[in-house]
Amino acid sequence: MKLLNEEQIQKESKKNVAEESFIYKRRVYCFIKRLLDIICSLVGLIVLIPIFLIIAIAIKLDSKGPIFFKQKRLGLRGKNINIYKFRTMVINAEEMINNFSEEQKKEYEENFKLKNDPRITKIGKFLRNTSLDELPQLLNILKGDINIVGPRPIVNDELHLYGSYAKKFLSIKPGITGYWQTNGRSSTSYEDRVKMDMYYIDNRNLLLDIKIIFKTVGVLFGDKNAM
Repeated sequence: MKLLNEEQIQKESKKNVAEESFIYKRRVYCFIKRLLDIICSLVGLIVLIPIFLIIAIAIKLDSKGPIFFKQKRLGLRGKNINIYKFRTMVINAEEMINNFSEEQKKEYEENFKLKNDPRITKIGKFLRNTSLDELPQLLNILKGDINIVGPRPIVNDELHLYGSYAKKFLSIKPGITGYWQTNGRSSTSYEDRVKMDMYYIDNRNLLLDIKIIFKTVGVLFGDKNAM
């Protein structure tokens, strides 16, 4: 068995201390983040009740169908979670995909969305442009399915677009807003979106989360280039 000299021992000791410090800071960060998520989602659900009612009435008056839309998305470690949103599309939206033109099908396959989606209702367009359709996800945050800040939750068919970064992407909870959503949003390519998600995962901390939240408010009331 090879014995370590004094210099090697010091290096190993510093390495262990650094690793323990990182783990401790990460645990503190996760605890504070979860605590803030619970408080903010609870307050949000209570304060926004009047807005929920107004949106619900508008959706029912605009088109037939349910008020809320539920879709399977990938959560932490690839767990399937139900993400809640206000319905912004007609009730036969999935069937309409078969009637897309070849150009539309190609755009949808590449980005999992259309720039001018014919399935979106009138009130749905407004809700998407203002991101108000995302408000029901406050319930997802309260349940612990997602965070306020994190990579956008994706459907299973999108995971292959992350390539070798797929496992890393699933290593943290998705969020209702994030680094990508506030830095280009729909104007960015999926490749750039992946890079931004990886940047956030590598550099996430409370200060960055707070900056993203404030920037989200700016995007909502300024740049209308929403999802």
